[in-house]
Amino acid sequence: MARYLAIHPDDPQSRLLARAADELRDGGVLAIPTDCCYALGCCLGDKDAVERIRRIRAVDERHHLTLMCRDLSEIAQFARVDNAQYRLLKATTPGSYTFILEGTKELPRRVLHPKRKTIGLRIPAHKIALALLAELGEPLLTSTLILPDDEAPLSEGWEIQDRLDDALELILDGGYCGPVPTTVIDLTVLPPVLVRAGRGALEPFGLVAA
Repeated sequence: MARYLAIHPDDPQSRLLARAADELRDGGVLAIPTDCCYALGCCLGDKDAVERIRRIRAVDERHHLTLMCRDLSEIAQFARVDNAQYRLLKATTPGSYTFILEGTKELPRRVLHPKRKTIGLRIPAHKIALALLAELGEPLLTSTLILPDDEAPLSEGWEIQDRLDDALELILDGGYCGPVPTTVIDLTVLPPVLVRAGRGALEPFGLVAA
C-alpha cells in the first residue's frame, strides 16, 4: 500500500519533502505532481525502480524516459548541448517541455534509447517538483503517469491511489495538475521536430501542431 502525503502546492512542507526523498533513496517509485499532470519518478541509478516504471507504463526500452532536472547546469551534465540548443533551452525553461537530447556518459546505458542514445530532459515550472529535486540533490528519472489503454494522464492524487496503490511506495498529492502532458521537442535535429504537442507553446521553436 502506497503512503499518501497531501502536500501544499505553493509552500511544500519540508518534512514531507524529506520523507519523499528518503523513499526515493530507498528504491521507491513515487507519483509526483508537476506543471503537466502527474509523473512517476525514481532515482536515476536504481535499475529495479526504473524497470518497475516501465512495467507500470507498459513501455519498452525504446520509449524515452525523462530526466527531471533543477536547472540548465544539470541538463548540460547529462546531455550534449550545443550553442543553438542551449539558447532554445534557456528561452523555454523552466516550463512545460520535454527535450530529446543525446545523453552523456554520465547516464547509465539502460535509461538511454538503445539505438539513438538519447533521453528526455526537462526542468519543471512547479514548486513541489523543484523542491523535491532540491531535497534529493540529484535529478529524477520520470515518466508521464498515463496507464496502458488510458487516453490521458492521471491528474488527481486520489485517482492515483485508487488505481496504483499496490504498485507505488508513495503518492505526493499536490492537488489537481491537469490532464495535459508536456510538449516533447526533439532537439537532436535542426530544425527541431515536434514529437508530441502538449501544454508547452510551439511558437518558440517555429513549429505548429499537425
